[in-house]
Amino acid sequence: MFLAISAVVVGLVLLVWSADRFVDGSASTARHFDMPPLLIGMVIVGFGTSAPEMLVSALAAMQGNPGIALGNAYGSNITNIALILGLTALIKPINVHSRILRQELPILVAVTLLAAGQLYDGEVSRMDAWGLLGVFGVLMAWTVWQGLREKSDALGIEMEQEMRDSVMPLRKALVWLVLGLAMLIASSRILVWGAVEIASIFGVSDLIIGLTVIAVGTSLPELASSIIAARKGEHDIALGNIIGSNFFNTLAVVGCAGIISPMAAGPEVFSRDIMVMTALTVSLFVLGYGFRGPGLGRINRYEGVFLLACYIAYNASLVVSVFGG
Repeated sequence: MFLAISAVVVGLVLLVWSADRFVDGSASTARHFDMPPLLIGMVIVGFGTSAPEMLVSALAAMQGNPGIALGNAYGSNITNIALILGLTALIKPINVHSRILRQELPILVAVTLLAAGQLYDGEVSRMDAWGLLGVFGVLMAWTVWQGLREKSDALGIEMEQEMRDSVMPLRKALVWLVLGLAMLIASSRILVWGAVEIASIFGVSDLIIGLTVIAVGTSLPELASSIIAARKGEHDIALGNIIGSNFFNTLAVVGCAGIISPMAAGPEVFSRDIMVMTALTVSLFVLGYGFRGPGLGRINRYEGVFLLACYIAYNASLVVSVFGG
């Protein structure tokens, strides 16, 4: 019992630390090879902050724990929107200037609906997984094209300033990249083992563990980067972290886990978790797209409170499902 809880705590701490090192190292390495700042923000940072979810879900699928794999991915999406954006907006309202981010919001809604359609039959088959990765590949190609084509998007301007403030030598960047990746793999293994043990000891499904403890833990890099970005006035980076992470979680994380091992899901995954994720994604689209004014989306403090209330209500429903029969 003590060993399992210690494994989860140590795994989460190492996971957050290594994800931060991996993102810094990969972003700085890409900058040394003259990758445009906008592309770094849309692809490198998005992938780096989702690396914990990717590794945890892949390892869980390999070990026959589909609940952790799916719960981690979908729970992280719920956490990203409701908890992280809610807290970030509460600290400082988020203004969305980036045209590309506003273009990505309706695509994220469509991707979420695709995930919901796949889970309707209670399974992510290998065919479903390949479909998710196919869509992911198309979106990455579009993202790269946009990143190379756009020169004055607000997200790219903020990212260029951010990288100018945190420049590091190429050798150091490569060391952090390799070390961060190695520690990500090790900490993911520790975390998954501890989570499975805790689920077994308390008689709780691995799905609930994935939706709560692991989802929050693997989303901590997004929480830190979004709050720091918002406090520095880099609002588009704060939102871009969440949008990019949710794309990766829905398509790449579930897709890779499903290819490793097809995953069955109980009816509650569709009726409860997917529905909450879809509703929150639609809410994010409405708030962030800019319907209330030309060219500007905004998530104010009241809306941040609303998102946090949604997160609390969702977790309360999970507690009721465990202890209320």
